Amino acid sequence: MNPDVIRKIIHAGNVAEDKPLSGYTTFLVGGPARIFVTPGNEAELADLLKLLSENSEDFFILGNGSNLLVSDRGYSGIVINLGRNPNGTFSEISYEQAGDDVLITAGAGVKMGAIGKLAEELSLTGFECLSGIPGTIGGACVMNAGAYGGELKDVFYRGKALDRHGNIIDLTPETMNFGYRRSSVSDRDLIVTQAVIRLTKGDPAKIHERMQELSSRRREKQPLEYPSAGSTFKRPEGYFAGKLIEDSGLRGYRIGGASVSTKHCGFVVNDRNACAEDIYQLICHVQDKVFRDTGVRLEPEIRFLGEF
Repeated sequence: MNPDVIRKIIHAGNVAEDKPLSGYTTFLVGGPARIFVTPGNEAELADLLKLLSENSEDFFILGNGSNLLVSDRGYSGIVINLGRNPNGTFSEISYEQAGDDVLITAGAGVKMGAIGKLAEELSLTGFECLSGIPGTIGGACVMNAGAYGGELKDVFYRGKALDRHGNIIDLTPETMNFGYRRSSVSDRDLIVTQAVIRLTKGDPAKIHERMQELSSRRREKQPLEYPSAGSTFKRPEGYFAGKLIEDSGLRGYRIGGASVSTKHCGFVVNDRNACAEDIYQLICHVQDKVFRDTGVRLEPEIRFLGEF
């Protein structure tokens, strides 16, 4: 890592060195980031990206850390934190009328739950299925997050992103090219900074009832009492990951402090003070066992940061 680049980044402020990342992921594991930067707004982020691009420095964009496994050895590059900064513009949320609909504008670091709460307060329907997803709107744009039959693409109206050189890119439903747990954001190597979703007025009682129903289903069906990254694997075409894992006899299977949830086999959980390597080895074991038994290769839904 170029010392001159480090000095420039540190001089800009909002920087920590050797920052532990375990407190920034929902797995609650992971070693330190060599440099941890929290830009306050899009202009600061653009300047940082330009600097890093010009010097070919590696970096990673961090949201809520709800879909991420960080190595115990940490990350030797630069982590740019957009998700846990209550004082920055990436945590701002607002709304405006647009004909019969309402547009909610959210910075990349706004949690899906916060958007869902605002939608309910405004009696807006269309976000109920997404409100319980434990991530940020920026991350949701990257992977077209979805649950209970709804996906972000259903409500996405427009957005903004930066490329790796700090240039502003406008996002539309067409350019996002949404698919199952994917969008063109990754293909184009973009960093989402803002998203606008379009919702319609609905019946307040029905909206509240639907949100309560889905919240109850999550508590009943998902191991929310343990640290995890949500669904560990993508749904294979024609199958359900949890059913394949259960049929392979892996319910409750454990490596160190990590186990396949007994409540929902599609979740790997940190239930006994696991380290990242425990979780990683368990994921690999599940993939190998299911493939040997069924010929289906499970693809992780979570991302991996650092060396494993």
